[in-house]
Amino acid sequence: MDIHKPIEWEQGWGYVEKGIAKLKRILEGLPEPRFTPEEYIMLYTTIYYMCIQKPPHDYSQQLYDNYRQAIEEYIKSTVLPSLKGKHDELMLKELVKQWSNHKVMVRWMSHFFHYLDRWYLQSSLPLNEVGLTCFHDQVYKEVCGKAKDAVITLIDVEREGGQIDRALLKNVLDVFVENGMGQLECYEKDFEKHMLDETSAYYSRKASSWILVDSCPEYMLKAEDCLKKEKYRVSHYLHPTSEQKLLERAQNELLLVYETQLLEKENSRCSMLLKDDRVEDLSRMYRLYQAFPKGLEPIGNIFKQHIANEGTALVQQAKYAAIRKAEISGAHEQVFVWKVIELHEKYMAYVNKCFMNDTIFQKALKEAFEFFLHKGFAGSSIAELLASFCDNILEKGHSKELSDEAIEESLEKVVRLLASVSNKDLFAEFYRKKLFQRLLLDKSVNCHHERIMLTKLKQKYGGQLTSKMEGMVTDLTLARENQSHFEEYLNSTPSVDPGLDLTVIVLTPGLWPGYKFSDLTLPSEMARCAEVFNRFYQTKTKHRKLRWVYSLGSCNVSGKFDLKAIKFTLHTCQAAALLLFNASERLSYSEISTQLNLADEDLVRALHSLSCGKYKILIKEPNTKTVSPKDIFIFNPKFTAEMRSIKIPLPPMDERKKVVEYVDKDRRYTIDASIVRILKSRKVLGCQQLITECVEQLSHMFKPDTKAIKKRIDNLLTRDYIERDKENPNLLRYLA
Repeated sequence: MDIHKPIEWEQGWGYVEKGIAKLKRILEGLPEPRFTPEEYIMLYTTIYYMCIQKPPHDYSQQLYDNYRQAIEEYIKSTVLPSLKGKHDELMLKELVKQWSNHKVMVRWMSHFFHYLDRWYLQSSLPLNEVGLTCFHDQVYKEVCGKAKDAVITLIDVEREGGQIDRALLKNVLDVFVENGMGQLECYEKDFEKHMLDETSAYYSRKASSWILVDSCPEYMLKAEDCLKKEKYRVSHYLHPTSEQKLLERAQNELLLVYETQLLEKENSRCSMLLKDDRVEDLSRMYRLYQAFPKGLEPIGNIFKQHIANEGTALVQQAKYAAIRKAEISGAHEQVFVWKVIELHEKYMAYVNKCFMNDTIFQKALKEAFEFFLHKGFAGSSIAELLASFCDNILEKGHSKELSDEAIEESLEKVVRLLASVSNKDLFAEFYRKKLFQRLLLDKSVNCHHERIMLTKLKQKYGGQLTSKMEGMVTDLTLARENQSHFEEYLNSTPSVDPGLDLTVIVLTPGLWPGYKFSDLTLPSEMARCAEVFNRFYQTKTKHRKLRWVYSLGSCNVSGKFDLKAIKFTLHTCQAAALLLFNASERLSYSEISTQLNLADEDLVRALHSLSCGKYKILIKEPNTKTVSPKDIFIFNPKFTAEMRSIKIPLPPMDERKKVVEYVDKDRRYTIDASIVRILKSRKVLGCQQLITECVEQLSHMFKPDTKAIKKRIDNLLTRDYIERDKENPNLLRYLA
């Protein structure tokens, strides 16, 4: 071909036709040598010159039209006949083969016609798209329905356990995807929609038969296996965008439709799985239902009810044991608390391991324990029982059989259980009361464990809960240092002699639980000790004034009797009363009262413990069980006891009522502060919304009663901290 002369259409197109015919023979697998570089260059050059020649020899439009005709002719003569008469898997294989050949043909022809594609086409479709569109219009539309049915049939075969050619399905579905020309419209409309509908129908049939014959665990195993296989199916041949849709259809039919029946199945329902500790099955149930927005709520409700039932049974058993006095006094309460802790640990492990610490199950656990613990046990609230349990662990003597690790583990379990106790402030006050006694009476097993417990509480529930208790421990540490300085002071000042061994603990007001001040007139021996310490303390600071709290003190007193000498550990008031009998062996109630200047309530308790209790150091006339102002008290020289050292406690007082009153009073202040804080930030707020926000803000410490909040709102209105809106009385406004 002479390229220096204008190429005529018949001559040029004839040469190009020969190249196209050779390409077809190669694609059909006929014996044909591949294109040599010279042949390829000659075809490209021929088309190039046919495009750049000046009219009337510019054949660009004719080339474009004949390009389409050549591809359409190839489809009619080769592709469609090869597909005709084939069905199912054979048809799919042929479709994949012809689509692959067609893409090769379009690619080669696009190379031949590259110049035309690059420079001539302005508004027309690119040649590559023309070739693919021809296949879409003449082949894809013709066979996509049959191909879809064949693919879905093969998927069903695989679901039933049969073996299929996954690579073939992958290639067929690529035909659906690639015919969308960069979009997934063809795949979604012509295949995916039908496949999803068939999936729903398939699993609906399976689920309806399984639910009748399988137990809950067996059904869940089958459902989980099906969902795993659907995921594998997507990874092997379906498009990735189908995964979520496919799983949703399968999950809906397998799980959501039959959730109620599955959870309540006879002999294998959810509550039975909890009762039988079927951890693996419960974990599977969580995994299956967590995909649904509200799928876990019915399981959470069953979990909550099951725990509440077990807890209620535990309370009833403990009450029955207490009535029968199966344990020694007080021990049944400790046993009950330990069983509650074990129950909480058991189901906390379920929440963490089976239910992946899901908030639904955390809430269910908390509400279940609140339900069966809200009434307490044996007249005590759970807050008080937990505080007593901790006291039993941390007090000397009680914990001698426990290692340090066991003590810390037990305390950690209490802290975790406390999360399910609504009245945490009440626990804190009872715990502070017990801590107060351990620290002042030197009953704590060691300060290290005390600090560990406070650290755990602080980390879990905030510094507001533990600030006072931390101050108490710090006070005791400072008191030991202060005592050392006092002893150094006594050693360095020989002229100062208290006459008795004296240990003083200086307390910071406000940190320690409420204690009672009294104007006790100390006997001279004790008064001299107090005066010596006062002078020492003034050398350290002149900005603080000491006020002696006799109600918290204790004394070691040595008594000489006819048979032997006995040492007593007494309350300060008891010791002061006994020391009066050094000067007189017989004293009336009024004489003792006058000399000690002690309130009747405290004096009666002190004299009762010395004359009416187990150890009668004083003889009371008349010999009755109660103390009255007309009684006479006589020193008992014939008193004796088996032990040489005796501790005589005062008659116990009901501290529970005082603690509850203190907490109620403190709650009023806390509610006031919360109301003011909310209104200060919001300026104006509706009454009901204020109550809701107040409850939400305080619920981490206690559950405030709505009536109590309304009373505090009225109180703040009276005190002009807040006011009602003049136009809308339901709105409350903060007053700066």
